[in-house]
Amino acid sequence: MALIRWEPLREMDTLQREMNRLFDSLTPAADRAGNGVAFVPAAEMEETHDAIHLKLEIPGMEAKDLDVQVTAEAVAISGERRSETKTEEKGMTRSEFRYGSFRRVIPLPARVQNDSVQAEYKNGVLHLNLPKAEAEKNRVVKVQIGE
Repeated sequence: MALIRWEPLREMDTLQREMNRLFDSLTPAADRAGNGVAFVPAAEMEETHDAIHLKLEIPGMEAKDLDVQVTAEAVAISGERRSETKTEEKGMTRSEFRYGSFRRVIPLPARVQNDSVQAEYKNGVLHLNLPKAEAEKNRVVKVQIGE
């Protein structure tokens, strides 16, 4: 019977590689070359009787850099983030830049009138007011009662 030498550092290295592989599989492939963290705008949705109110947090961008498309069933938001900082201190110049694009598609809980959408972008927050389609507002569903 052969003896096998136990090397705990090699086992920790193997564990670290497996954990890295696991986290890489959770990160979108398009962003793996960058900083490893994909940008996905946070969203908040509220449904009322007449409309759906959608709020997205997209800081550091301008309205002209955003593309919002609305169908009767979903909202697609995409844009490109460009961030550059340059500081000069004690004769040294430090410059950092970060680029990346994002796209988020949010399915809606009810059909909307996509030709009547109102949008406002202020202080890094995009507000969308999506009025519901008339058929959705007045829809009555007959419920069968089982015995």
